[in-house]
Amino acid sequence: MSDPARWSPRVAAGVLAVALVFTIAVTTPWHLIDLPKPDAALDFTSAEIARQNAFRHEILPWSTTSWVISLVVPLLVGFTPLGGRLYDGLRIRPWFLRVAVLVAGVGLIASLLTLPTDVLAERVSRRYGLSVSPWGLWLRDRAVNWLLSALGLAAIVIVLMALAKRWDRGWWLPGAIGAALLVLGVSFAYPVLVEPRFNHFTSMPAGALRNDFLKLAAQDGVPVQDVLVADASRRTTALNAYVSGFGSTRRLVVYDTLLKNTPPAQVRLVVAHELGHAAENDVLHGTLIGVLGTAFGVTVLRLLLGARMGDPRRTAAVLALIAAGTTLGSPVQNLVSRKIEARADYHSLKLTNDPKDFVAMQHDLAVTNLSGLDPARWRYWMFADHPTAPERIAMGRAWARDNGGAVPPLAKR
Repeated sequence: MSDPARWSPRVAAGVLAVALVFTIAVTTPWHLIDLPKPDAALDFTSAEIARQNAFRHEILPWSTTSWVISLVVPLLVGFTPLGGRLYDGLRIRPWFLRVAVLVAGVGLIASLLTLPTDVLAERVSRRYGLSVSPWGLWLRDRAVNWLLSALGLAAIVIVLMALAKRWDRGWWLPGAIGAALLVLGVSFAYPVLVEPRFNHFTSMPAGALRNDFLKLAAQDGVPVQDVLVADASRRTTALNAYVSGFGSTRRLVVYDTLLKNTPPAQVRLVVAHELGHAAENDVLHGTLIGVLGTAFGVTVLRLLLGARMGDPRRTAAVLALIAAGTTLGSPVQNLVSRKIEARADYHSLKLTNDPKDFVAMQHDLAVTNLSGLDPARWRYWMFADHPTAPERIAMGRAWARDNGGAVPPLAKR
């Protein structure tokens, strides 16, 4: 009789992979409306296109270098003897504290090595007026991001290793369940535990604008616990809004930059887009995919490392595998995200029936945020979690076309 400890993780990995693929295939809105070919020249002036191209020409070498370094560091440390040597060189007891220090240390090395290129990228953002964050606040945000990432990764690695020490071959099952529950818990708690570390939120004062947002939500059948304003202007001039959490933590968040300089009709469309995420339960959808993906990742770790997962000297190898897995999964994750964002755009058009302002809003957001209008294909697949502005504008035109209207080109000829 075959040993269940040998075949059960393989079966579980296969089942989880099928469940993940099935969930993505069935729940992702692959087609919403027939779109005309996106064409930035229809709506963006030559000066706007030139400015966006100049910005990306200056910033992408630095941001791309930072990304490469942040990926190479854990891979180099984890897939070479260096990881074990670093662990042995830490004279700390007990083992889980040494693991935590090593996890934090690898992240710190990557953060320090990317600091020069990140500074250069930040200087470009400042030159173009996109970033207004004081350098002290910028450094503080980097430190907080490193600390939160280190704490989260260390907790995951320590728990999995502790389980592997307790059950040398069966650790993957409680590990997969625990990791999935962690993703669920973080999704629920993120709005109240993590987001306040980077922005200050205040309830939007009573008034016509708040009433309009709540009325729009009621019209859409979306229960929103609160409408919050984020003090994003401390860091950026970019315009944005989002819905986070679900259930008792669901809230609509609007950047103060959006409220200051954006026409009310366009703000309303942005809010309608975010309500689309809530109406379609996109946070819950993303959480479900995250739960399945995380559980699958743990079973893959079991197949690759087996009982060696219980060896703390493998800490760097685990970090390298996590980095490799998340990077390989990015194109699929971004593809699903783009489709979800397109559905939210479609929802906003249905809710407001205002394609003219929708097109104007997408144009103005892209100009203000210096969004990429025609990124290289590999960048699009690796980093673009939203459709490009020309793609979103094409949807507005398609909606107008299918509903008896038309939106003329915005660019002056």
